[in-house]
Parts: sequence; C-alpha cells; structure tokens
Amino acid sequence: MNKLISVSAAAILLAACSPENAGQTDTESVVESASYAPTGWTNKSLPEIAAALQSGEVSSEDMVKAYLERIENVDRSGPTLQSVLSVNPAALDEARALDARRAAGDIAGPLHGVPILLKDNIETKDQLATTAGALALKDNITGRDSPLVAGLRDAGAIVLGKANLSQWANFRSNDSMSGWTALGGQVRNPHQLDRNPCGSSSGSGAAAAASMAAGTVGTETNGSVICPSTVNGVVGFKPTVGLVSQQYIIPISSSQDTAGPMTKSVKGAAMLMNAMATGDAKVDYVAALDAGILDGKRVGVLRFAEGSNADIIALFNAAVAELEAAGATVVEVADNPITDDDFGANSRQVLYHEFKATLNDYLASTPEDAVKTRTLSQLIAFNLANADIELALYDQSIFDISVPLPGLDDPVYIEARDMVQAATRANGIDAMMAEHSVDILVSPSGPVPGRIDAINGDVWPSFPGAGWIAAIAGYPHVSVPMGTVHGMPIGFSFIGAKDQDAKVLSYGYAYEQRTNLRAEPQYLPTAEAREEIAGPMKGYLRR
Repeated sequence: MNKLISVSAAAILLAACSPENAGQTDTESVVESASYAPTGWTNKSLPEIAAALQSGEVSSEDMVKAYLERIENVDRSGPTLQSVLSVNPAALDEARALDARRAAGDIAGPLHGVPILLKDNIETKDQLATTAGALALKDNITGRDSPLVAGLRDAGAIVLGKANLSQWANFRSNDSMSGWTALGGQVRNPHQLDRNPCGSSSGSGAAAAASMAAGTVGTETNGSVICPSTVNGVVGFKPTVGLVSQQYIIPISSSQDTAGPMTKSVKGAAMLMNAMATGDAKVDYVAALDAGILDGKRVGVLRFAEGSNADIIALFNAAVAELEAAGATVVEVADNPITDDDFGANSRQVLYHEFKATLNDYLASTPEDAVKTRTLSQLIAFNLANADIELALYDQSIFDISVPLPGLDDPVYIEARDMVQAATRANGIDAMMAEHSVDILVSPSGPVPGRIDAINGDVWPSFPGAGWIAAIAGYPHVSVPMGTVHGMPIGFSFIGAKDQDAKVLSYGYAYEQRTNLRAEPQYLPTAEAREEIAGPMKGYLRR
C-alpha cells in the first residue's frame, strides 16, 4: 500500500482464535446474511492446525481440500471476496506427499503440511505466475523460490496459491483503489463487502480473516501489512527491514520493503517468522512469546497518533487499560517528533527513486520468453497500449514520476533518504523511547475504512496510528485486534526499536492473551445491514 498521504494524516502509504464476535459490544446486524463462517479445521488458527497435523487428527490432504472448497464457495462465489488470485495446481499432490512423509516418520518441520497463501508479488518455484496483479506479468513463472518461500517449504509448508493485492503493491497511481488488480479484480472486505480492504496486501488480509488458508504472507513498504490486518481483523507483523530477505519479490523500495506474516493469532505469526527469517542470528520467535512480559514494563502511549474518531479512541483507551492491568506503567507521549515540513516530500522522493532502480533490476531478471516489458519505460508503454484494461479505473502517475529520475547515486535521493531515516530512527522512535524511558510504543493501527470507490479511488477518513514512522525507519511493528466499530475491526499497534522483533511480537501476544478480540467476519453487504445504522438511515417516519 504505497501512496504517501500527508504526515498530519499519518503519512501511510496505501504502500489465539476467539468465538464469533468474542468481546464485541456492537449491536447485532439486522440483516441475516447467508452464513459463510468457517467450519471444522478451517475455523482454527495456524498453531491449532499445525498441532492437529502433527498428532494425526487431520491430514494435510484434507486440509488442502477444505481450503480449496472454501476458496471456491466463498472467494470465487458466494460473497465473492476475490482475495485469492491463483491456486497452486500441485497443492494436493504436495499434501499427499507430505502425509506420506509424516507416516514414514520424516517430519519436515513445525509447518509440515500447513497450507499458506502468498501475496502475488512473491516468487515461488511452483507453476504459479508472480504478477503483482498486472497484465504485463501474467506469464511470469520464474521457477524460483524467494528465500522466505524456501524457508517456509523447508519447514514443511504448502504453497496453496497466491493472494490478490493492490496492483504493483499500490505504487502505480496517486489516485488508486486499494485491493484492485487488472488480473484479479477488486478484493472485498469480509466484514462488510463494500468497505475498503486496505493496502497492497489486501488479499492477504481478507484471505487470512476469511479462513482461505492457515496463514498468509503480505509485504509492506509503508502500511501494507498493518493496514489490511487492522481493517480485516487479523494479526499482522512487519519485521525489521532486512530480517526477511526481499530477493525474488517484486520491489518498491530497497530501504523500506519487507515481507511479513498475517494470521489469526500472534503465535501463528511467530511460527511463520521462524521459517521466513533469514541470516545467521536465528531467533525462536515462538519460544520468545511471554504472556507476562507486560508486568513491570513502561509503555509509551502515542497520543499524537490516536486520531479523532471517538469510537477508536475509546477502544484504544480500553486497550491501554488492559496493559496497566497486566502490570505495565503507562507513559503519555503527546508530541509527534517529526515536524519538518519537507518530510513528506522527501519520503516520496526516496520511494520514487528506489522504485525505478529496483523495478528495472527485477524486470531484467524475469524470463525473457514470458515477460516482454523489461524496464519501467516499457511497462508504461505496455499499459498505454492496453489502457482499456490497465488504465480503465486510474492512471499510472507514479510510474510517470519515477521513470525520468536518475539513479541511486543522485545527491537529491541520498539527502532525502538520510533525512527521513534520521527523522524516524534516531530522532523518532529511538528518541521517543529514550526520552520517556519506555520499552515499547503503542497506538491504534488505523481507521475504520471508507467504502470502495471506483470513481474517486481511495477515500480515507483521518488516519490514526504511527505505522508510517516504523515503516520508514524499518523498525518492527505488530497489529493485534482490539475490537470493532460498527462491525469493522480496529487494531492495536506495538512498535519497537530495530531488531526487537521477538519482543514486539511478545508484547502483542501478551495483549492478545488477555483480550482475544478477533471478530469473525460477517459478510454483510453494507454497514446499513446493521441494526444501529439501518434505522437512522431510513428516518423516524419509516422505521
């Protein structure tokens, strides 16, 4: 999700299972929609599924069949979420092979037989194109596993398929629609089908919420894991940039891009991180989870990022009270440390420069017989030649801005990059944590999303949260469900210092274990299907 909004609007780039509606206080819906709630093992979280596979309570073949049936009945028909772009034709064969390995006592790892969906900008050696949702890449079958996929595969996971997204990770136009691609159409939010699914990892968020796989993987440049996680009501974790290799992932930014897990539970996200993280310093993110970590800690409450929505502020205050009840000391942080008027323009310049350089490198690496657009300039020309498909809803203004820019040795780029990194790192997150002597920072994760708007593009309310600071800094950030506003989920964010990924996940886990506020999607057509909204919309005389 990668379109920079002003800093005052939060500068976000649109770059444990609970019972149904557990902890929710919203009025029940007045419309009885058809039940698309998951049943059986598809209703479980990733850790529960992994444990059941390990014990033999369910087979991987049966899990894959169940998810494929659900994709057919809910994603491609029924409410038609369009969150899954393609299905791996070898998924069932791989499941049978893994079941046979298990029967023979040969266990690949903790994810043995667990079906996972990948955002469709992540390469896999399976017979699945990596498209970014674009017609130009519809045949981009590379035969390469990105390192994160190789890690998932080594742990025993099955690539079930590819999740839909915002085309080119929402970095094509300043007037884009989150969740739309030329190949896959518009992703729908499973809670209210006309609501924005948010961000470039929209399909991964919607698919995780609607139980299309045991877990999904998204990518983020600035908000694209966190925002779809909050509005779809799942856990989303954006790791420290560099912790998960970005090789063989269609890029935007060499300084901000990272992949991250999106699941029903923090433990599920930690299990995926154990497989996805690369490098020599291996950390067991599952073993590091500590439900008692909040006791005795100091928590910085980012009041400058709480926004103006009274319902979100009420949920946020309730979440902060839970931290205090768990033994944490709350420290109010009133002021946004980033006040430079040039920050927004500089942050955009960084992305525009890095996008051209990294995308040209990526396109040049794709199979020549499958991908004819080998540069950003050729891609622009391709879209113009196929404007009836590619440009029918919005333009390619970001492509046009990026294509004439010089390389990454340009002094303008270097100065802008150094400025925004210093502002968000040493003078941002690091400074806030040091000045207030806190162990973690918290804020709301984002807004109640507006409706999908094919005419105006994304139309967002005031954007609470501080995820943009963590994204530009490259620091870890987890969003955990903290309740709903008129049936739409809202997330609670934990943001930490560089390489404090295990601690950030653990703080999120501790909060989750106390609250369990994940809401099961209701697949309502609109907000007007809810009783507290339907009556006022009709008016007094027609009730």
